[in-house]
Amino acid sequence: MNFASDTAAPAHPAILQALADANAGSASSYGGDAWTGRAREALSRVFECDLDIWLVSSGTAANALALATLCPPHGAVICHEEAHIERDERGAPEFFTGGAKLSLLPGLHGRIDLGALARRLAANQPDFVHETPAHVLSLSNLTECGAAYRPFEIAERAGMAAKADLAVHLDGARFANALISTGATPAEMSWRAGVDVMSFGATKNGALGCEAILLFGPARQRLADLRARAKRGGHMPPKMRYLAAQMCGYLKDGLWLQLASKANASALELSRVLVGKGGELAHPVDGNEVFVRLPDGMADRLSAAGASFYPWMDGSHRFVCSWATTPEDITALADILR
Repeated sequence: MNFASDTAAPAHPAILQALADANAGSASSYGGDAWTGRAREALSRVFECDLDIWLVSSGTAANALALATLCPPHGAVICHEEAHIERDERGAPEFFTGGAKLSLLPGLHGRIDLGALARRLAANQPDFVHETPAHVLSLSNLTECGAAYRPFEIAERAGMAAKADLAVHLDGARFANALISTGATPAEMSWRAGVDVMSFGATKNGALGCEAILLFGPARQRLADLRARAKRGGHMPPKMRYLAAQMCGYLKDGLWLQLASKANASALELSRVLVGKGGELAHPVDGNEVFVRLPDGMADRLSAAGASFYPWMDGSHRFVCSWATTPEDITALADILR
């Protein structure tokens, strides 16, 4: 009954098979291999546009490198006060940008409040030497509270950012889960909504460790800079084909959406169990995460019986389902609460 994180789940057999298939003979290094080319082609089909990619092994590397291509050391990145880049990346964005500042905004369920964003952008004065001007807006989908931005909600915020000459970054560590719950297409949720660069996650949804940095539209001109930063930061894998093979296996025949759909369905069922036993949802269940305020003593009972989950910063507890969560896992947790 491990509901601590979707990163605790095993890799999907199809992705392991894709790795095994790539493990034959020699191949060019540093992304010059055929698998990396196929991964780029597959992502272009999925997102319905020409794009450029860079593959890394962690979400932190993807976010930090992506932001470093968009924000100078003397600038700021606007994000939610509970965003992953603020709470969970140990200053990696600041480190990779060479000192850029995170500018934090509030909002319910991890979504940046429109009014707060409008006020922050109105106060932005790039020419005022004493200020740290914002250069980038970073959104997360799913948010750190498990909520999804719908495409129009991304477009609202991205449109405001564009009018203020800010680039837009999207942290898509659980992008597939957001797509399933909203019914949106990848294009609608990204570049068509105004996203310039995104971190496209696979690790939390069946891969061993693979994230893609995607560059859309004019941001594709930043590929050379991204590659240089990746090399300098130690994120230019010599055997890139093994990351690319994961991405190819992940996207093949829509596997990534099937896995996210399964994880989301498990989370909905788990939320029904927890609410039925007296829990109160703290945030919407828009993906594979359940944030719930538990009655007194329930967390201790679950932990004592071997269930794994996290206390969260708002007083709730976070339960995360994955593609590998089984009905038996949820039944076992329900049995504890009888």
